[in-house]
Amino acid sequence: MTDWELKKQMKDSPHECMKAIFDEYCNYVYVIAAARLRTCGRNEDIEECVSDVFAEVFRKTDSLGEGQGDLKGFIGVIAKRKAIDMFRRLSKKADTTVSSDDEDFPELPSSENIIESSEVSERNHILLDKIKELGEPDTTIIIKQYYYNMTVAEIGKAISMTAAAVQKRSVRAREKLKKMLCEVGINY
Repeated sequence: MTDWELKKQMKDSPHECMKAIFDEYCNYVYVIAAARLRTCGRNEDIEECVSDVFAEVFRKTDSLGEGQGDLKGFIGVIAKRKAIDMFRRLSKKADTTVSSDDEDFPELPSSENIIESSEVSERNHILLDKIKELGEPDTTIIIKQYYYNMTVAEIGKAISMTAAAVQKRSVRAREKLKKMLCEVGINY
């Protein structure tokens, strides 16, 4: 959702707009909050941080739309700032003086980039939804071909089609899928 679309939808139906923003970005915000608060907070603290982020986003919707900003970036910055503020509050409660930005206490190394993993997961979810939109038997063909690594002949036997027909439908389905993904901003 772009800033312009947000402004338009906010004028038409503020409640629906806020619900759409929450549904689309809830997991993204949760991952950011959990990454910062996992060492000092409980699940309730992370959920409270997520709620605070969306309350702030909804308060600042009037400032969106003047420029060509990125809504996801805007929400990400608010999430990071709220998570840092909560981290500091929770650290004070625990009588610790450790700052999350302190050089003497670096974050524990991890081979997993949580934000990147979240974005990959979100992209995969969109991809699967678009595959389902292809309709049958194209959905079945693509899933069996790319998720189960089945050959064209095996797929043909499974869905009672000839291998040539499966191959032709697969090519057409991939072209259609590529167009559908381009429409939502995913380019392969």
